[in-house]
Amino acid sequence: MANSLISDSLVLLQAVSVIIVAALLISRSRQFNDVIDGKPTTKSQMLLAIFFGMVSIYGSIIGINFLGAIISVRDLGPLVGGLACGPVVGLGAGLIGAAFRISEGGFTAPACSIAAALAGIIGGIIYRRKGRFPGIAFSTAFALLFELFHMLLTLAISQPFDMAMDVVSQAFGPMILANGAGMLIFAFIIENVIRERETMRERDRYQLELQIKKAELVVAADIQKSFLPGKIPSPNGFDIAATSIPAKEVGGDFYDFAMQDGNLQLVIADVSGKGVPAALFMALSRIIVRACSAPLRSGFERLRCANKMIVDESGSDTSGMFVTLFLGRLNLLDRILVYANAGHNPPLLFRADLKSIERMDVTGVALGMMAEMEYEQRQVSLAPGDVLLLYTDGIVEAMNKMEDLFGERRLRSALTAAANLSAQEILDRILRDLAGFAEGVEQSDDITAVVIKVTG
Repeated sequence: MANSLISDSLVLLQAVSVIIVAALLISRSRQFNDVIDGKPTTKSQMLLAIFFGMVSIYGSIIGINFLGAIISVRDLGPLVGGLACGPVVGLGAGLIGAAFRISEGGFTAPACSIAAALAGIIGGIIYRRKGRFPGIAFSTAFALLFELFHMLLTLAISQPFDMAMDVVSQAFGPMILANGAGMLIFAFIIENVIRERETMRERDRYQLELQIKKAELVVAADIQKSFLPGKIPSPNGFDIAATSIPAKEVGGDFYDFAMQDGNLQLVIADVSGKGVPAALFMALSRIIVRACSAPLRSGFERLRCANKMIVDESGSDTSGMFVTLFLGRLNLLDRILVYANAGHNPPLLFRADLKSIERMDVTGVALGMMAEMEYEQRQVSLAPGDVLLLYTDGIVEAMNKMEDLFGERRLRSALTAAANLSAQEILDRILRDLAGFAEGVEQSDDITAVVIKVTG
């Protein structure tokens, strides 16, 4: 008896192995994925019902004939069809399996065909109530309980009862084992497919969101570029060049020019941080600086006004953001530059007569750090051939592969070497030296520079 049970179990498990191979193939089909995605078409459901119905038929064909009954894994196809694909597929597969079992005959045919049909129907109802495949543990437990129900149904309606009892005694162990093992493996396959589809949907959503964000950043970058002067001024006796290269799509650096009463108003600034937050804070800072420039004359008054407004307007939402800013007013007739420096990198002034460089040091703290700050105002006289370089820390803090900084020393050398060139050529030389130093290392901060050369 024990040998017979083992032999029967092995036969049924072999049948399950073939069914599992077919399951792997169907799980990769478009029809199955339509159902998993919650978008089943009538055609997909029909094809899946036929497939799982054929699985049921195969389970009958490969089954073991005992006393005119067939010990098989016939219920597995309708069970999986209903639990994984819903009522339509479950019912269709169950009816196909039931019809074939009736055609085989035998005194257990009515009970077995009813069981096949009910397997698909009940599985489909469970799917409908849960709204999805019920999972590995539930499905495996359901398959084991259903085979127990199948045995009881056979005893209840198959005659003669003594033969039905003999069949159930022989079939109980192998059918429970084979159908439970088959459902367990089926459930693992289905859960894997569901996770893959969910991962793919998440990936697709992420890629779509990424594309939208990239498109939005392109628009934001275009808007931010419009904040910079559309045309660099070219007053008599001066040659001016400027550039701003954000580390990301948008950045926190800006420069600005304005002509007022024979004076060139100039600004260069660097907002703490990078990316969108810095760009928004930059826009706020630029507007405030312009608003403070109209009614007031002196640089220290403009910085004091801008600082107070930035502190008042930014509040706590900026998470400690601030802006360093150099503000200058260049008289185009007498070539006197009056300036104030709110925590910004000291501009470099190349003196043509001495072939040396002066630093225009900081005269106050960065804007937005605290209210009611005072700023000192200074002035310098420019002579023909002098070159004024305004820059942000993205230049001096640029790193190479060895994590060395470009530094002010290299910037001074580049400026000195190119001082006899035009403003644009000086700027190009500095950027070229910077790129050569970095050796392809990704830019980590916004790079902005303004070159003003006195030509006459």
